[in-house]
Amino acid sequence: MTSPAQSAFLPLAVMMFATGIGIPIFAAFNSALGTQLGSPFASTAVTFAFGLVLALALVALTGFPAREAWHMHTPHIWFGAVFMLFYGTAIAFVAPKIGVGNAVFFVLLGQLVAAAVIDHFALFGAMQANLNAKRALGIAVMALGVYLARKPV
Repeated sequence: MTSPAQSAFLPLAVMMFATGIGIPIFAAFNSALGTQLGSPFASTAVTFAFGLVLALALVALTGFPAREAWHMHTPHIWFGAVFMLFYGTAIAFVAPKIGVGNAVFFVLLGQLVAAAVIDHFALFGAMQANLNAKRALGIAVMALGVYLARKPV
């Protein structure tokens, strides 16, 4: 018999797989928009503006957070927007120069390393998952796969 957590895993895994599919699509679109506009900053601004409108529509449909939720007790968690801004601008700048595939492969490599460190030390409130030898080998194999899959410039 499966636990509720186990039965909820598959739909969540599928959702994250779809998100993974979306990352290179976003990279290609934002890169093309940056090239068309002649500015990675402009393409990221357009992307964020459009995303803001969509996000506000979704919040309007699902309900706004309570006023008390908007406190700054943990200011570091608000910096996710800075990292998204960096990603959007970096991908728009770099992908036309080295290709979307190469750009996303290096992003993926960075994600593997950062995710392992965040999980191992349970940083930012993440669930702890120790970096044991088996997990480190799995990450190394994934990193090797990412390296082998990239196309040299």
